[in-house]
Amino acid sequence: MAEPNQNPEQQARDRIDDRLRQAGWEVQGKTETNITVALGVALKEYSTDVGPADYVLFVDRKPVGIIEAKREDEGHRLTLVEEQSQGYATAKLKYINNAPLPFVYESTGVLTRFTDRRDPKPRSRPVFSFHRPETLQAWLRTDRPLRTRLLDFPALDTTGLRECQTRAIQNLEHSFQENRPRALLQMATGSGKTVTAITSVYRLLKFAKAKRVLFLVDTKGLAEQAEQEFMTFTPVDDNRKFTELYNVQRLKSRYMATDSQVCISTIQRLYSILKGEDLDETVEERNPNEMMQPKAPMPVVYNPSIPIEFFDFIVIDECHRSIYSLWKQVLDYFDSFLIGLTATPDQRTFAFFNENVVSEYTHEEAVTDGVNVGFDVYTIETEITQKGSRLVAREFVDKRDKMTRKRRWEQLDEDLTYSGKQLDRDVVNPSQIRNIIRTFRDKLPEIFPHRKEVPKTLIFAKTDSHADDIIQMVREEFGEGNAFCKKVTYQSKEDPKSVLAQFRNDYYPRIAVTVDMIATGTDVKPLECLLFMRDVKSRNYFEQMKGRGTRTLGEDDLKKVSPSVISRKTHFVIVDAVGVTKSLKTNSRSLERKKGVPLKDLMMGVMMGAQDEDAFISLAGRLARLEQQLEPRERERLGQMTGGLSAGQIAKALLNAYDTDTIADKARLDGGLASTAEPSPGAIANAQQDLIRVAASAFTGEVIDFIENVRRVHEQIIDTVNLDRVTAVGWDAQARDRAMHLIQDFTSFMERHKDEITALKIYYNQPYQRRDLTFQMIREVLTILKTEKPTLAPLSVWQAYELVEGKKAGTPISELTALVALIRKVVGIDQELTPYEGTVNRNFQQWVFQKQAGAAPKFTEAQMEWLRMVKEHMISSFHLERDDLDYAPFDAQGGLAKMYQLFGDMMDGLIDEMNEALAA
Repeated sequence: MAEPNQNPEQQARDRIDDRLRQAGWEVQGKTETNITVALGVALKEYSTDVGPADYVLFVDRKPVGIIEAKREDEGHRLTLVEEQSQGYATAKLKYINNAPLPFVYESTGVLTRFTDRRDPKPRSRPVFSFHRPETLQAWLRTDRPLRTRLLDFPALDTTGLRECQTRAIQNLEHSFQENRPRALLQMATGSGKTVTAITSVYRLLKFAKAKRVLFLVDTKGLAEQAEQEFMTFTPVDDNRKFTELYNVQRLKSRYMATDSQVCISTIQRLYSILKGEDLDETVEERNPNEMMQPKAPMPVVYNPSIPIEFFDFIVIDECHRSIYSLWKQVLDYFDSFLIGLTATPDQRTFAFFNENVVSEYTHEEAVTDGVNVGFDVYTIETEITQKGSRLVAREFVDKRDKMTRKRRWEQLDEDLTYSGKQLDRDVVNPSQIRNIIRTFRDKLPEIFPHRKEVPKTLIFAKTDSHADDIIQMVREEFGEGNAFCKKVTYQSKEDPKSVLAQFRNDYYPRIAVTVDMIATGTDVKPLECLLFMRDVKSRNYFEQMKGRGTRTLGEDDLKKVSPSVISRKTHFVIVDAVGVTKSLKTNSRSLERKKGVPLKDLMMGVMMGAQDEDAFISLAGRLARLEQQLEPRERERLGQMTGGLSAGQIAKALLNAYDTDTIADKARLDGGLASTAEPSPGAIANAQQDLIRVAASAFTGEVIDFIENVRRVHEQIIDTVNLDRVTAVGWDAQARDRAMHLIQDFTSFMERHKDEITALKIYYNQPYQRRDLTFQMIREVLTILKTEKPTLAPLSVWQAYELVEGKKAGTPISELTALVALIRKVVGIDQELTPYEGTVNRNFQQWVFQKQAGAAPKFTEAQMEWLRMVKEHMISSFHLERDDLDYAPFDAQGGLAKMYQLFGDMMDGLIDEMNEALAA
């Protein structure tokens, strides 16, 4: 440890010595040289033919590198002394006939730069500390260093990869080859970021021989999801699963297996591991972006069990929210390539990754390519949501305990006026919730016109209590039981992961209510509707929440949970009941500590290692006030969770951590000093750290949740007096604009292909041949649509016509029949959009009437039954061939022979007539 009265040069040397010893080096001066005493030995002032080198590094008695030491105030000049460092690295060492040394450091003991001279284009880079001797030894055993091996990627096999994934992987590998330390992949939610990353990780391990890769997330749920993705991933060049080829470990404690080639961890857990501490698992359930980022967090220090070179590459999922302030220390610690994954970067994200964006794939591009589905907005506005309401003095109202939900009847002492923002926090108006849910129920046939069941819907609530109120109202208004609507929050009594799996894979629940557990990062592909009953101020967070609905899903898979669908998932709908789509959004939530920091943020910051005196004092003051407000049962409950500590005792511990007398007394006690003795600065610092740890140990996720709940207003007023009313409902103006553009795009597509696609040629140019249209011809149009313009899904265009024309057109029985009806509308055969089955039924009635009106013999009832069967076949298959009579449904009724028996020689003529008449 450097002493304050030393000269700057010596202070720097002492810091460097410290760092070297931490990294496993034996540091020796001239007079104590013994390079056999340890694997790694750092010799000071070693003579060379160009003068003495500050440090020469020996591994297994062989010189491998040098360190050029500089004063701390010369940190900004480290890159200017690289030529001097290189001179020592290429010099001849005294007594040794050495080759040039490959490893070069410049260091002040605070800042350190490193160059591996074996790299293709050697370039210095900042490192947190020195590499371990074992690491340099291992590097020297390989003929080609990592950055050379990165030049050897074989061509990418693109089987099973989307174009955006292929481009991202190829550009990322090019970035590695240029030795760019940080790279950002911006890929829309649902476009396969994780699969892209795993494919890249596989290639890094197999072809670049990377030693270890870290997959870093910021919530436990995302860690579990990533683990599943690695377990199910099968590379295209090997039929074994990824986890059969490489060891994958999801970190659940401080233990990190040295033979793991992929580690999956939350950034919170990795931070605690570097500090050598255990972690309360509840911390991993929260997005760290929602925590207070302390002004003076506990700094990361060198950890010998996890050296800076432990990971060659770090993949940071959802990097837009986990790379700043407290968490940035974790990333700065490792000497690794950093790869960021996000759908919603902001300016800070671009800056952190040095503006090296190797992939830009937006939601709009993903929708155009059919990778994602787009959305429309349906608005529900109520009077009380917009304006709030008023309760007059002496009115009797219910008051409900937030925690127990126990009610009591009380008379108001004075008028109470509340705003819409106070709803569901201070005041609950059941009529407001009921009107939104009832309107949503009644308008579902308009929002999803072709459904028998409620589409899978996710409702975003403000609080856990608000979620409970919504669930009760949903079950009542839809007349359904418990299975129909469930809560998916961290506080729900039923296992949230189990409920989430049911929501994803089973018929029930149809509706899930959440606060923030599945607002980001969680896939529920069958999800088709997001009902917002809370506002969101962060633009990034809102984009992430919307991302829950963007996943595509095929018709067969969607039918498993929503049986009445007649096509794949084509879009999703945002039902906006609080103005979330119109409210002002900020680029991101501020991560810096400010005055008025919420109590929960202060507690989370202290738990996560904040050492900000202001935070400790502020938190102590608030807990002291809370102590006076707690009821006996609440004090008892808090004591059970904290090992007997009260809120006041916790506050005292926080104050003690920065009380100079308390710190000095503890330092004397720890050192066995007399009460009048003056402890050393080191003893004072150690004593204070112990007091900080003691104060912070009282805070766990459970304790924080409890305090956060009881410190709020204990009771909510239930306003059953003021009834709400819906003031506006319907598609927003932008939805109508999007619908018009969709119709125009569909019309343009048809026009553009009318001379290429057989079915369109017939409709546009050869109407007399409509009788020859076949199922395969119509299927060809749909296939080309899906390939070239997936946004023009027939049911999406159908709904666009209904929205623009303001009336229901009926329900098509399939995508193909919807497509035929749309083509007829575009070409001008039909003036109004009509389901194809309606057109066929109308034409069939007219044809039969004409046939029956003449003097010829009338059809018998047996013949009519057969003709109706032909008509039903033509509704779904568009055309009847003689051979079709040998298949269902005709074969069960006697097939071709039976029809000939019924109609004789008229059979073939009738088939031709019906093909022409019904397709008219």
